[in-house]
Amino acid sequence: MSLKDSIKSVKNDFLTDFATVSDSSGADLLKQKYLSRNGLVTNLFKQLGQVSKEDKPLFGQLLNQLKIDLNDKLNSLDSTSDTVSDADKIDIFMPGKIYPSGSIHILEQTMLDIKKIFSEIGFNVAYGPEIDDDYHNFSALNVPEHHPARDMQDTFFVDKDIVLRTHTSNVQIHLMEQEEPPLRFIVPGRVYRNEAISYKSYCLFHQVEGLFVDKNVSFSQLKGCLEYFAKKMFGANRKMRWRPSYFPFTEPSAEVDIWDEQRNQWMEILGCGMVDPEVFKSVGYDTNVWRGYAFGMGVERIAMLKHDIDDIRLFYNGDVRFLRQF
Repeated sequence: MSLKDSIKSVKNDFLTDFATVSDSSGADLLKQKYLSRNGLVTNLFKQLGQVSKEDKPLFGQLLNQLKIDLNDKLNSLDSTSDTVSDADKIDIFMPGKIYPSGSIHILEQTMLDIKKIFSEIGFNVAYGPEIDDDYHNFSALNVPEHHPARDMQDTFFVDKDIVLRTHTSNVQIHLMEQEEPPLRFIVPGRVYRNEAISYKSYCLFHQVEGLFVDKNVSFSQLKGCLEYFAKKMFGANRKMRWRPSYFPFTEPSAEVDIWDEQRNQWMEILGCGMVDPEVFKSVGYDTNVWRGYAFGMGVERIAMLKHDIDDIRLFYNGDVRFLRQF
């Protein structure tokens, strides 16, 4: 058989084999049979040495064209089979998979509610450092070293003069150092205290600090602001009361309680008062011109009261049975 007949025979055999192949694995077998190192087309190239010098260019061209044609066919089969294979994996009549969606944690929901209420009455939102120096966390807030008020807060010390903040009140000082009055801010964030863990206390919790500084600010304005907040958060009929209290950075000071129907007792939700003039002096505000009020509320305690949650530890143990309720 001449080389020309051999080329024609190999091409016909390939087309016959190609007609029976429908996937990429079959294409690989054809490639091995015809185009590999010991394949049929390669063997034809080896026969070029037996043809005359005059015929060699012609047969070389025929063999190259054969190789190109076979490769094109195999590549088209790979492309088509891949497309068909991917399509076959999709059944458009099958119902779609329903993936579980996440939700906002109940503490974050409560925090968002608090921010929304205060934003509606003109408060801006600010944030500050959770790790701060002793000065901003204590001294500038009228709590000098060895002051007995420091015993009210069991502090985590990072270093001798660096602490995990025990309240968001530290941001009061940062804000007043950076901003000229008047100013009106709330400051949400985490705080840390080295306390025994129980159903009503934890080593970390969340607060929202409030600060309003302006001329002619009064305690009655503070009272009106927080009563508005309590009615918006808990409803107009929820019982609340005010009690005189003590904080080194406010004078006079008070605490606000909400009646807990579940426990049949009063539960404190926040402390507040008029900003002590000594705090204004530490940031360079003129105490003859500026007055202000401040408050700090516990987010966990508010969430517990609003949603009848009886244990603060539930917020942090990751139990999905608890979280799914909200």
